[in-house]
Amino acid sequence: MIDIAAQIKTVHREVGIRSIDGTENVAVLLRRDYDAPVREVWEALTDPGHVKRWFYPLGGDLRPGGTFQLEGNAGGRILHCEPHHLLRVTFGAETSVVELRLSPGGEGSTTLELEHTVPLEMAGSGAGALYVGPGWDGAFLALGLFVAGEVADDPVAAANSPEAQEFSRQSVKAWTAAIEDSGTAGPDDIAAAVEASLAQFSPDTAPSGPDGRA
Repeated sequence: MIDIAAQIKTVHREVGIRSIDGTENVAVLLRRDYDAPVREVWEALTDPGHVKRWFYPLGGDLRPGGTFQLEGNAGGRILHCEPHHLLRVTFGAETSVVELRLSPGGEGSTTLELEHTVPLEMAGSGAGALYVGPGWDGAFLALGLFVAGEVADDPVAAANSPEAQEFSRQSVKAWTAAIEDSGTAGPDDIAAAVEASLAQFSPDTAPSGPDGRA
């Protein structure tokens, strides 16, 4: 059993609008500390033998300029790679870009930041964070369990378990709060995105209120 409330609190979440090459983008940022050295976290994120044990099977031409494919999930191009420090890839579409940044923390820990940017025209508003944020929360959770030595027999099944779906429901609440704090979306956009996000990430867990809030 995982402590869902504690796991939700381990992640810092931000939503914003920023310009990239003259195009307005919705930027979704997650930050979490892991009790493992940078090299170990980097290998967990990039070594196919490790990635399949907590996320999805990973294949492709894994080098800068090459491509990758997560089995049953998204693929893309590897735009930039600085081993143990930075990885930037397209994710599912050429204009959907994910950047992973790793830095050493105190006492051998690692700070991991993930930033996912999507053109505002595609996302609609900051509420679009609800279509990706809870999924990345689930990945951060699975990564944390993996580096702690807690490995699921079937990571995909574990991600769809009732416990994981309840975690996702709480994640939707956390991202809703981050969007509201950012001022990047109106109430109607947020409500519609909450409904869609719950249907995607927590389909078997009925919310206790119309906006998914307990």
